[in-house]
This record gives sequence, structure tokens and C-alpha cells, in this order.
Amino acid sequence: MAHVITQPCCNDASCVSVCPVDCIHPTPDERAYARTEMLFIDPATCIDCGACVDECPVDAIVPEGDMTPEMQAFPGLNAAYYQDNPIQPRQIGLPGAERPTIRSASETLRVAIVGSGPSACYLADELTATKGLDVLVTVVEKLPVIGGLVRYGVAPDHGRTKNVVGTFARTLGRKNCIAYLNVEIGRHISHEELLAHHHAVVYASGAAGDRALGILGEALPGVHSAREFVAWYNGHPDFAGAEFDFSSSRAVVIGNGNVALDVARILVSDVSRLMKTDIADYALEALAASRIREVIVLGRRAADSAAFSTPELIGLGNLAGVDVTTSEIVHRKDAEDSLTRMRHAVLDGYGTTESGTGNRRIHLQFLRTPVEILGTERATGIRVERNVAALDGAGSTVEPTGFYETIESGLILRSIGFRGATVGNLPFDDVRGVLPNDAGAVVDPRTGQAVRGAYVAGWLKRGPTGVIGTNKLCSIETARRIVADFVGGRLATPGAGTAEFDDLVALRQPQRLDLKGWKNIDNHERNLGRSAGRPRVKIVSRDDMVDVAQGSKVRAGTREPERVAVT
Repeated sequence: MAHVITQPCCNDASCVSVCPVDCIHPTPDERAYARTEMLFIDPATCIDCGACVDECPVDAIVPEGDMTPEMQAFPGLNAAYYQDNPIQPRQIGLPGAERPTIRSASETLRVAIVGSGPSACYLADELTATKGLDVLVTVVEKLPVIGGLVRYGVAPDHGRTKNVVGTFARTLGRKNCIAYLNVEIGRHISHEELLAHHHAVVYASGAAGDRALGILGEALPGVHSAREFVAWYNGHPDFAGAEFDFSSSRAVVIGNGNVALDVARILVSDVSRLMKTDIADYALEALAASRIREVIVLGRRAADSAAFSTPELIGLGNLAGVDVTTSEIVHRKDAEDSLTRMRHAVLDGYGTTESGTGNRRIHLQFLRTPVEILGTERATGIRVERNVAALDGAGSTVEPTGFYETIESGLILRSIGFRGATVGNLPFDDVRGVLPNDAGAVVDPRTGQAVRGAYVAGWLKRGPTGVIGTNKLCSIETARRIVADFVGGRLATPGAGTAEFDDLVALRQPQRLDLKGWKNIDNHERNLGRSAGRPRVKIVSRDDMVDVAQGSKVRAGTREPERVAVT
């Protein structure tokens, strides 16, 4: 018997270092780690000690004998990785293997991190654990709660994945880390003021915008971004008042990444299933009245090029009362590794599913390019052009055919990628939607020189790619660049200290919160959840969050969300 890594895997890699027989791969010092969908345990090497179970922050590792029916594909998935990637002797000294030891700095390095999601917390972890150097980290988060994309981006039915917030909270609770919540840079405090109190400022605030389709009708009511829909059902206070039309029988999701699958899954899930999650109460009520029976997930390219992960694809098949079907499945028959063959087998299996059973349906439709949203006063459908795929050694290419189809739908969600937003007067790459940088140091593209004291991590650094754990190496790289610049004398000494910064924040934002305030919110939500048989009941109002953080007793959702227009 061996242990098995299952769908919630976040690629955090905490499990790697505790394995006594080196049977969990790819490791952070292997090239495959940067692009892997998940980590894998070698069943031939695992000694079933269980050390990894205690270390996993999202409870993704399970003894093979305890597999549930929904997990049955994962022992084979773990074994398939090692068919093409036999374990090699460990290479020590590559990026991510060891933290550097610093012996040449006399003053305390003060770093401000904007954001509290995965990239911010991994960065704080790396900086506060630097040996031989005194470091003080200030985390500034515009919301009253920590977690970023973990709280407001991970789907509510992926509850175990959200457990990684516990790890983040422990990092932010270290004695050399201070958290300022409900404080917004650019509103309460400027970049220049932040830098005046710190050697370095790191923007780890994610990608707050969306990529547009650029087609006629995209601005019609009924057309939304998946990012807005995800934030809505996850109870983000800025989207709690959004309204979506669930009156038609079909929805269309444009894009085929993991977010597209999350959205499709939530739209057709039975409400009794969602009632066991932390989905926002108002979203639960709205979805209970939904008339949507079918979601079509549109992809422009062939199935081989789809961005969704194999674990997420497998998970679709475990939805009770939902049929998953596919069409236009084209596979390359050569140069396939074992994991790719398993992915193809899952897709081919969905291709044989019979529809018309009376169940709800998710249909994965490939080789379709959206060309126009139909409707006058609101969206009534979408016009798409059919494509054909040509397979070659490098993958698949797509050619339009000139033939068009119309898909009727009253709800159209585009899920074609997030996009970073500009940060004050810092340089911005408008094409990629990121801050231009060299190993995390923001660079002015006009001069090629680093902008002193300005750094970036996460999606705003590399674009919206990867899963939670992908941010770890990204943040480690940025942290080490900051330390190197500090020790090398390339950072200006701040003119004011931590006490002055605290006074400034208190003056500008009297309702600032600290980590203790967040813990009050967290405990309150969990207590509400226990009485309802749920992991938590989210507070969706900033004012209510502040009240709870400061000790007031309020019930989640007591304030009616302000209705906002979502386009």
C-alpha cells in the first residue's frame, strides 16, 4: 500500500522535504515543477510512513486503502507520472533548494508587501526565515480578511484547498511580521509613503482585471467575466451586489481553463451539494432558483491545447446528476507520455456519455471561435466559427473553416484569462498585463534599469498562470533578489520607522485591522458554519467584517448588498 496525492493538491511542496525516501515529485529543484499540474507519489518507493499527510496544508494526501469512489483515478495518475519520470538522484543547490545565509548586514531590512494571497504569504515566509539577517515584513491588505485568491478565487466545493490559509496565517503571525488589513494602497497610503518607511515595496496583489474577447455584443447585459462571477459566488464584498440572469436553460462559458470548469460545475451543481460549502448565502439562494440545465464550455483550439488540468477534468465526472459530454476531440497519436494518455482517456470517456438522460449537462466543445454576441437589449446567444485542427510534432494548429453556428444562451461568461492592473506610476507592460521585472525587481523598460525599492511577485509578475503552489518559487526568487539588493547596498535607507508608519496608517484609516481582527472574523464565520453544517458562513459586507473584528456581534449577511452593474 502507498499514499496517494489527490485532486486538492496545491503544489505547495511542503510534503517534499519531510519524505524520508524522496518519493514525492516533481520537487521545487526540478524543472518540471514550474509547469506541473500537481505533485505525485511514487507507489513503488513510498514506505507508507504518513509523514507527508501531516505536512500537507490542504489534506490532499490519502492512504490508498482509504480512497473514496471519487478518488479512484488518482492512484493510476500518480503511478503514470513515474512511468516517464523515474526518480533521479537529488540535485542540490538549484533554485528553491536552500535559503541563503547572510552575514554582512547590520540594520534591519524592512519590506512592505501589498496583498495577502499565496504569493504575498510565500514571500513573507521566505523573508522572515532568512538566516543571519534581521527582517521585518509589513503586509498591507485592502480587504479586512487575508487569503486573496484562496478565499475569493478557489471554488467553494474545493474546500480542502482553502485550508492552506491556515499556513498563511501562521506566517503572518510571526513576531517579525505585521499585518495591516482594510488598508488600501493608492487610497489610504501612497506608494511613495510606503517606500519612505521601508527599504522595499513588493506588489503581490494579483490580477484584478480580465481579458476581453473584442467582439460585437460583448457589452450586452447577460455577458460577464468569469472573474466577476467567481468573486460573486465566493462572497467578495465588491461583488456581493452583482446580479446574474439564470432564467434561461443554457449558459455558455468561453475558455477552457480550470476557472471555466469551476464556473460550469457551480452552475449545474445540485444546491444540496453547494449547501455543504462556504458559498455565499445570496449565491446559494439565487442558484437554487436557477433554470440552467446545460453549460457549454467553448474552446477555440483542440482538446490537446486545453488549459484545464487533468485533476479538474477528472473531477467533473464525479458530479451527481450531471452528464459530461464532449465533441470535436482530436488527439495527437505520437509522442504521448503516460499522463497525456490518461488525460485523453478521460476525454474519450466523456465523449461516449449519452445525453438526454434528464440530468444536467456540461458539454466540452472544442474548435469553436466566438465571433459575435447576439441580442439587442440583452444577450440571447453567441455566434461561433468552426475550426479544424492540424496536428504536428509541436502540437496542434487551428484553421478557420468559414462555417458558423449559433448557440442560444441568456448567460455568457468569458473565461479567457485574468489581467493585471497598473500600479501608480510604476512601469506597466500593457501587452502582458504585468509589471516589467527582472527576477522580481521592477524594471523601467525605457532605460533597462531597476526602479529602486519596487518589486513584484505572483500573477502581477509573471501573468495569471499556475496553481497556488506555483507562486512559491516565484516568491522565493523575488525575496532573494530583495535580500541581494539590500546586502549589495542598492536599497535606500527609509527616512521613517515602523512607529511612524503605524501612526500614519492610524491617521489615514482609523478602521485598520490587524491579524487578531481577522481571527475574530474567521472564528465568527466558522461558528456560524458549525450551526448550519457548513465549513463557514461568510460575511460579505466590509462594515460587518470590521464590526466583528472589533468585537461586535453581527450575523453574516445582515446588511443587504448594494446592487451593482456587472458588465
